[in-house]
Amino acid sequence: MFDRIAPRYDLLNRVLSLGTDLSWRRRALDLARLGEGSRALDVGTGTGDFALALLARSPRSATVTGVDISAGMLQVAERRATRAGVGARYERLIASVERLPFADADFDVVVAGFVIRNVGDIPRGLGEMHRVLRPGGRAVILDLHTPRNPTVRRLYRAFSLLSPRLAGALGSDPEAYRYLPRSIEAFHDPEALAALLRSAGFARVRFERLTFGIAAIHVGEA
Repeated sequence: MFDRIAPRYDLLNRVLSLGTDLSWRRRALDLARLGEGSRALDVGTGTGDFALALLARSPRSATVTGVDISAGMLQVAERRATRAGVGARYERLIASVERLPFADADFDVVVAGFVIRNVGDIPRGLGEMHRVLRPGGRAVILDLHTPRNPTVRRLYRAFSLLSPRLAGALGSDPEAYRYLPRSIEAFHDPEALAALLRSAGFARVRFERLTFGIAAIHVGEA
C-alpha cells in the first residue's frame, strides 16, 4: 500500500492536513535537535520528509539513518536526498522498527513521524527504539490521534470521509486513504502511548497535543 501511495504521499499530507503538518513537523524538529557529530535514526523514514528537514537544520557533521519497510518510499527518499545534495549524510535501508538491524546504544536521537500507529507490535517497536538509543538519548514521536473534544472529533471524522475522494482526484490510491483514518481511530490516545513509552524503558516521558488534539508529539529519554 505504501509503495502505491509513495509518488503522491507528501502532496496528500499537505492537502489532507490543510498544511498544518508543516508546523507539527517544525515543532518535532525543534525537539529532535542534533549536535555536532550526532547520529539520528528516522523510523519509517518514508519519502525522507522528516530526515531531510532534520539534516537541513543540523551541523554538517550530523547524519541520519532512515529505515522503512516500503521500497517505493525509499526510492522517492533517495531522489530527494540526491537533489538536496545530502546523500552521503542520509543512509537508507529496508527494515522494520520491530527488528532494527543496529547495535545497542547506536544513536543519539530516534525520530518517528506518522509511523508508530502503523506498527503491528507497538510495545516491541518502542522497545527497539529504546535499545538503539545511547544513554541520555532522546526519542521524538509525532503522530495523529483522535481528538478528545466531541465537536472537533465529529468534524475530523467527517473530513476523513473525504480523504479517499481527494486521494483519487490527486492521482493516489483511494483505498489507502480509507485505511489511514481507520488506523487513527484504532491508535492509542496520547496518555496510553506515554504509558507504553515508560514501559519500554523511557524516562522523563512527556507529550504535547497539537491543533485541538488532532496530533501529538511524545518525547522520551533513554
